[in-house]
Amino acid sequence: MRIVELIIDERDENSGIEAVSLVETPAIEENFIALNKQEVMLAEVDKEKRLLMGAALIPNKQIYRKNDKTGDEYYIYFSKDTVRKASELFFKRSNHQNATYEHKQPIKGTTIVESWIVEGEQDKSRHYGLNVPEGTWMVSMKIDDDKLYQEAKSGKSIRGFSIEGYFADRYDFQKDDSFEDLQKQMLVEELKELLSKEELASYSDYPDSVKNNAKRGIELNEAVGNKCATQVGKIRARTLSQGGAVSESTIKRMFSYLSRAETYFDSGNKESCGYISYLLWGGKSAKNWAESKLKQIEREDLASMLIDEDFAIIDDRLAYSSKQKAEEMAKDLGIEGTHEHEYEGKVWHMVGESHSVDMYGKCKKGYVKKNGKCVKK
Repeated sequence: MRIVELIIDERDENSGIEAVSLVETPAIEENFIALNKQEVMLAEVDKEKRLLMGAALIPNKQIYRKNDKTGDEYYIYFSKDTVRKASELFFKRSNHQNATYEHKQPIKGTTIVESWIVEGEQDKSRHYGLNVPEGTWMVSMKIDDDKLYQEAKSGKSIRGFSIEGYFADRYDFQKDDSFEDLQKQMLVEELKELLSKEELASYSDYPDSVKNNAKRGIELNEAVGNKCATQVGKIRARTLSQGGAVSESTIKRMFSYLSRAETYFDSGNKESCGYISYLLWGGKSAKNWAESKLKQIEREDLASMLIDEDFAIIDDRLAYSSKQKAEEMAKDLGIEGTHEHEYEGKVWHMVGESHSVDMYGKCKKGYVKKNGKCVKK
């Protein structure tokens, strides 16, 4: 049976883990455990913390998959390097409040408050009976909903974590995308959205240069007999040229396509479909706008809030009541230092020497990236 390694496509801003789902049958076959205050030795507080600890992703573990449409059966797996990289991106993109139930129903009031990679036999996961291999991504999730927490604690209908995200097949990733391949990929995604009954938020605040690029693409396409782009693509180009609104999923495809297809535009052949289609998607101006917009959207739904006496969200970022916990997370993310914020009459500690620290992978002056972490030169 075919075995497929999934990796993070660093060319794609959306590649990685978007959410953690609470499920009855976790694909990684490792159950989480419910932690209350007595078990984590916070005896001075009586109220349960409602924390769930478990493995989110285990390296080199083969996970069975079957395509219901084609009948194709195969296994997928993630390397240690991909597991670590995915865990770091999850936090750096502020996805710690993204959770679902059985990969279907979004859950509010959950927060991943702790994240680490198992590095040896002394890992604290062993203390709770979780004998997972080195390189496993462990998380602790805070659950505010009493019914959901009790279900998870009972281990009946909710028994573990399962990830949601976008990854690339290493074999497919190594192949050079032809223009035709890109067009087919985008068409499939656009048809999925058209068939979906979900009402999606939409945006139209892109610059006039996007509209002008789309108009130019339409003109060039007409000059070659409208042979470029699918019917869906032509409709989208009309929408952009007229300043119409596009959905968040369309913006994601816009950024993904324009990032990958730039080479066809740079070839300079104004009669080629690669050149024309790039303009129909809004051109380089649309790529820059889409990247900026996606980062903005990621943060729109997040607000400052008190989770409990140990954790808070302050201006989109997770904060800790103790400096030690912030330092541990900073070390795990490879980011230098911590800083303080006062919120709700209490001092909180956060990763990075300032709130504006770059959480997206760049190292400050005097440091270099090594094995996913910033270290001194």
